[in-house]
Formats: sequence, C-alpha cells, structure tokens
Amino acid sequence: MLYLFSKLKFALIAVAVTAATMMFSTVASAQKKVVIGATGNIYGWNPYQDSAAQMYGIWCNVYGCLCRYDFKKAGYSPMLAESWSINPNDRNEWTFKLRKDVKSHSGAQLTSADVVHTINRIKTDKQSSQKQNVRPLKSAIAVDKHTVKLITKIPTAHLLQHVCDIYAITRKAVFDKHGPRKADRKFPDGFGPYKLDRVVIGEQVITRRAKNSVFGNKDNPDVLIWRKMTEVEQRVTALLNGEIQIAQFIPPHLMKRVAGGKNTKLSFTDSVEIMMLLMNPNFKPWANKKLRQAVAHAIDRDKIIKTILQGMAKKLKGAIGPGQIGYDAARSKKFDLKYDPALARKLVKEAGYPNGVDVEMSTPVGRYVNDKIISQAIVPMLAKVGIRAKLLTPEWSTQWANVRKGKRSFFYQGRGSVIDPGPALAQYFKTGVSPRIKYSNPKYDALFDEVAREFNPKKRQKLINDAIAILVEDVPAVFMWRHKLAYGVAKNVSISPPANGRIYGENIRIK
Repeated sequence: MLYLFSKLKFALIAVAVTAATMMFSTVASAQKKVVIGATGNIYGWNPYQDSAAQMYGIWCNVYGCLCRYDFKKAGYSPMLAESWSINPNDRNEWTFKLRKDVKSHSGAQLTSADVVHTINRIKTDKQSSQKQNVRPLKSAIAVDKHTVKLITKIPTAHLLQHVCDIYAITRKAVFDKHGPRKADRKFPDGFGPYKLDRVVIGEQVITRRAKNSVFGNKDNPDVLIWRKMTEVEQRVTALLNGEIQIAQFIPPHLMKRVAGGKNTKLSFTDSVEIMMLLMNPNFKPWANKKLRQAVAHAIDRDKIIKTILQGMAKKLKGAIGPGQIGYDAARSKKFDLKYDPALARKLVKEAGYPNGVDVEMSTPVGRYVNDKIISQAIVPMLAKVGIRAKLLTPEWSTQWANVRKGKRSFFYQGRGSVIDPGPALAQYFKTGVSPRIKYSNPKYDALFDEVAREFNPKKRQKLINDAIAILVEDVPAVFMWRHKLAYGVAKNVSISPPANGRIYGENIRIK
C-alpha cells in the first residue's frame, strides 16, 4: 500500500512539473531555456526577505550586485562597481566606484543614490533578513553620481564578504514612487542580466535575459527558471526526462543514474558551505558545556562520510577547511574532536545526567545532500552515550524560519558562502548579531573584533584560529564537513557550479 502511495505521489509530481513546463513552452519555444531543479525555498518578491545562498544568487541575477567572488581568480571581481579601495589613513573608509555604462531594465542609469538606498533599506525594511550584512556599517554616503563611500563602525577586514554577492541593488526612484511592496512585486527594475518575469511563492522564479544588459553573451539562456524540487528523485526524473536542465545536489547513490543518462552528465564542485550540528544554549539542556562536548565526541563523522556520503565530503577540523581565508593546516589538527563514545558517556554523567537525557533534534529534508539520512544515523550514535534524541523533520521553509528566529534548540544546518569566515562566525556565534543560536562568550566577542580590525593576512590568520579555538572548546556547534557537490546537467548545457552555491546566468552556456 505504501509503495503504491509513493508511486502515485511521484506520478502526481511528474504531472505537475510537466504541466508547468508546458505553460512556458509556447512563449519560450524559440528561446534557449534552462530550468534549475533547486532545493531551497522560493520566497516572495522582496530581495532582502531571505538570507540563503539560492535567493542571494537569484536577486544578484536580477538586480545586480556590486561585486562577486571569482573562485578561479580566488578574489572578488567587479559587477556594478568597477573598483573599490580602502583609505590608507582611515581603515573605516571604503570607496566604491560604480560603472557608468550600466542601465536598469527600463533604461535608467545606475547611481550612487541607488546603492545608499539599498543599504538603508536592508537596515530598516521590516521584512529584511539581511541586517547582519549591513551591521558593520556606520553610514553610506553618495559622494557623487557614481561614487559611494561606506564608513564602518570599526575597521572591518572582511567587509567585502558582507558586500559582494550580497547587496542586490534596487532603484531608489522606483521605491520612492511606488513604496516597498509595489516596487518589488509590480515594478521590479533591476540592473542585472536577467529581468524578473514572475515569482510563484514556494514554487518557482522565472527570469528572462535583459536585452539592454552589459552582462553575459548570446550563448546564455534566454529564459532562466529556478523551480523548487526538494525530492531528489523528482529532480533526477525531471532531468532525465528533459523537463529541467540543471539538478542540484545529486546524492552519491543516484550519480550513476544521471551519468548513464542519454542526455545528461554530472558536474562536480567543492563547497565552501560548512555543515554544522548546532546547540542553542538558550534552551535546556544546551547551556551545559559538558553535554555539548559529549555530542561532539559521540558522532562518528568519518563513518558517515565513508558510508552515507560515499566519500563525497571532507571532514572539518575546526570551523573552516582548505581554501577558506584563515585556514591553518597545522592548528586545525588540534581542533579535531575525535570520535570517543566512552568519553562522551562520561561527559553526559558529569553534566548531571547519570540516567541520560531526552532532547529534540531537527533536520531539514531535501535541502542538503542526504540530510535526513545523516540525521537518522546521528540519533543512535547519541543514544549510545545517553542522549536520547527525538528527530523532527519539518519542511525546509518551516525549519529555516524557526532557525532564523532562534526557535530551534538542536539542529543540523549549513552555512553557505564561507570564503572569509568573519561574517559567518559572527552571524552564528558573536553576541547579539543574530538570534539563530544564543551563544555568547565575551572573550570570543573581543577576539572577533580583533579579527575584524586586522588587515595583515598572517596576523589575521592567527586571530581567526584563536577564535575558532574558543568555539572548539565551548562547542556551541559540532563542525561536521564540507560536501563535494554533484550537479546533474543536460549535455547541451555547460556550467561550472560555483562553490558558494550561487548560479549566475552568464556562467551558463547552451550549445
């Protein structure tokens, strides 16, 4: 009976996807179209409403960003800004020069007033989930039509990680004329290479290549669609049937199926997303440090990587790994919290739970590679040391909303786009930056401020690792691994998926 229900479920999904595809086949029949089967949620029209990699990428395609990280060059590259610099006499002052040849989809010129408006809106919009990205700023000043100065509260060496790939630049004139809700929903007028066509909340975002854009070329898709598909079988089936052209996050057990498809292939990328098991000290019993330490020693990460992930991940020793700013291979060896169930059992008793303890653990389902299966494997490992975890498996949209509000006590989660770890380590672990977990350590806060103020790479590397050492000792999170990600791709499509999870239309080629 269960088998028949499952077959019916996927049949209905396939019908729905096919119907949605047919809706656009007429208008796009003569156009090059790429549909991405994506795992993240599709939020509304407000480009500042969410703070996950998928929506950051979508809005950068539509509205344009000041700059973006180029993994081939291992540095930030211009987009709407042609250059930027720091005042050598005042490390709080950054100057961004805007391109003069960029116009919006309606033909309006990009100005510094638009950038200042964007920053102020991120700060004040009631729907904004991106306030942490403008928190380092004291002010934003339009010096002239194409020059913006950003003044930070303290010298902030990692400011570009807050600015690049993040600020979707919306037009001040449109906002002033129509107000926040109408401006986004009815009059979106971006500077990016793709024009917003339609948003179906929870389902898909449809964009079309802007004819007057200075970005991209004729080989890019004319129509680019992100379609929510959290079921991996759904994504793979749709890819093999030609209903989508890119399928995110193919798990190891389905790779052969994609690689063996007549018109499909696999494309791999390393990831800079750090996967964590987080414990919120604002909830009992997670204020207890020894219990958090017990969790770290109870989980056999090597076994999970070898079996469930089939080697498609690299274990984290500390909060970051190779290629991320501040990584120190020698010090990271000391950060590896070894699998030691005997020690974990001892710590549970020392924490005041001689008979064990009951907790709730939540996990996303279909958001990350094998997330539910991994969490199911962790539960018996915890039980073995006396931590009896009841596993909760909410929809990703519910889980993510609760994480952002600080309403999850113990949960599996990824933090994407960690190139410079400064913003990520602040967002989750610095006092008062975000409610996601209510961890607070004055020593960590003070050290983190030193990290921000230090521009010398060697000195900064030491400070970053000093800060990580505090997190490894306190264990507000067990740092798990970084995935090696597999994308399923149609053979006539060329894409090198970026390690930060953002997919840009200009990087997609159709043969």
